[in-house]
Amino acid sequence: MVLRVTLWLMMTTAITCGFFHHLIAPEVINFERLHIFLFNLCSGGTLLVYFTEDTPGLSRRALTFLLLSIAFAVCAFMGWYEPALIIPLVLAVIIERVRVDHFGSCIPRALFSGKESTSKKFHQAALLCLSLALFISSLAILNNQFGHWLALEKLQLDTFFLGFSFPVSLIGMSVIFALMKNNSDPPTHFLKELSFWVINLGVIIFFLFILASWFMSQVAIASILFLAVALVFYLYWQQGIQLQQKIFLTSGILFLLVTSITGILYILLAFSDSYNAQEALPLLRMHAFTALYGWNLSGLAVIGRHGDFPIQLHSLKVILLHWLTVFILCPLGYFYPVVAVLAVCCYGRLLFVLLFNHGQVDREVVAAEDKLLAYGTSELR
Repeated sequence: MVLRVTLWLMMTTAITCGFFHHLIAPEVINFERLHIFLFNLCSGGTLLVYFTEDTPGLSRRALTFLLLSIAFAVCAFMGWYEPALIIPLVLAVIIERVRVDHFGSCIPRALFSGKESTSKKFHQAALLCLSLALFISSLAILNNQFGHWLALEKLQLDTFFLGFSFPVSLIGMSVIFALMKNNSDPPTHFLKELSFWVINLGVIIFFLFILASWFMSQVAIASILFLAVALVFYLYWQQGIQLQQKIFLTSGILFLLVTSITGILYILLAFSDSYNAQEALPLLRMHAFTALYGWNLSGLAVIGRHGDFPIQLHSLKVILLHWLTVFILCPLGYFYPVVAVLAVCCYGRLLFVLLFNHGQVDREVVAAEDKLLAYGTSELR
């Protein structure tokens, strides 16, 4: 219960920080970093450790990660770069210890094994990407604030801080593939492996293209990533076990598809001759909100409640509230203060349902939940 209350407070504070520009001009205090940190690193990273360790509550190591990640968020937000240089290195060590303890090897050889399930590969990749993102963010602080060795336009602190979103996305993928049938026929196995490598390598290459400001390369890799997400949607639609999480996670993948489309549109707009930053801002905000509070929240909600199913997470009302909040109210709230208040209230209500709901479920749903073990997908535990 303490963990859920903590998550509710952090995630609600995170989205509230995304609207603080209505009260305080970004030139005075920019809450964007706090907005991203509290959701992706503090909430998402802590849930990733909690899910991996599979303990009834937060372990001492998970609690240490939570407290240090909050300290890192505050230091980065306030511009206290000396401690912000050290804390992510400590956090990276914690994540690596969690990864090695869970997967049994310092070198992630299992990522290249055909015998390892796609779900476990995504899980280990999530931990590995989080530790790398923490390490690289420390290097970015060292370069930007102290060394000044590289001077690329996109080589900014906030660019690297956005990397904390990718591990959250990967653990969502892990959950999705864990809830697929153990279909080992060659075509299906190949498509699962293809999804894993295209998504992981694609995002890394895409990030490098962003740093280099290569337009056509960004469009090409973004289009490939869209096709990879569409493939995951197809696989989950065909192979997903009929549990109550399926509808909710399917909604999450649709959020990711929307994110992919808006991302491609924004790249095309950003490199056009008629580009205007203010005119492109609504599209950028829609892209950011659907990625952060649409797709990422879907995966975090499931792993945060993985020991509590069956619960009423498949409710159509919950899904409609999720889309109304993230796809309509949040983007509008960025421009209109009154709508921002409504967006925060709806988001707080949505989080409360996702974190605390224990409603009644159908017997068919309970029976379907039991099939999870029969299909051998107990990786969620």
